[in-house]
Amino acid sequence: MSTSREKIINRAVHEIQDGMTVNLGIGMPTMLANFIPVSMNVFLHSENGLLGIGPYPHENVVDPDLINAGKETVTVKEGGSFFDNAESFAMIRGGHIDLAVLGGMEVSEKGDLANWMIPGKMVKGMGGAMDIVQGARKVVIIMNHVNKYGESKIRASCELPLTGSQVVSRLITDMAVFDFTDKGMVLKEILEGANLDMIRNKTEADFSVDKNITQKEGSP
Repeated sequence: MSTSREKIINRAVHEIQDGMTVNLGIGMPTMLANFIPVSMNVFLHSENGLLGIGPYPHENVVDPDLINAGKETVTVKEGGSFFDNAESFAMIRGGHIDLAVLGGMEVSEKGDLANWMIPGKMVKGMGGAMDIVQGARKVVIIMNHVNKYGESKIRASCELPLTGSQVVSRLITDMAVFDFTDKGMVLKEILEGANLDMIRNKTEADFSVDKNITQKEGSP
């Protein structure tokens, strides 16, 4: 796992609290399952019909019939349950998901999210993200601060097709943590290895800085 991914996941796991029902999106978010403390009672939900996902399996106990929405093999915790796709989406649309942690391609300063397709590239389908961002009580997006070209993924407005408008509650990158409020986008935390000048330089979107901002030890 790259340093930036490790930094993001280590910060994102603190969003998960005991007793929560949580949906983890495809890609980096699914890795959070391995970082949730065993002492916490958390119900991981997958839109393909599974509640009670455990950590990734070791090779000697892989069951090809147990998969998450990203088609990855998973384990099921004691007491886990299985149900059809319609029941799973009824849970989402009914507001029974406390927290959704999803990946992102772009996030705007208004909290818009684009994470389901890049025009001209083949996609299998839009998946369940459009329902999840509307139905979950809190939506946290985790992603790198910039793309492979060094361009900001946090934009004044999204250029890619939207998954949802003004749906993001919190954004966690490898540099910072932002909240989206009725006063706009607010920088809440500076992560290790970053500083305010670096964040301003790498963020296209307009944001304010929380007066009680925290900075991780080791940040310049």
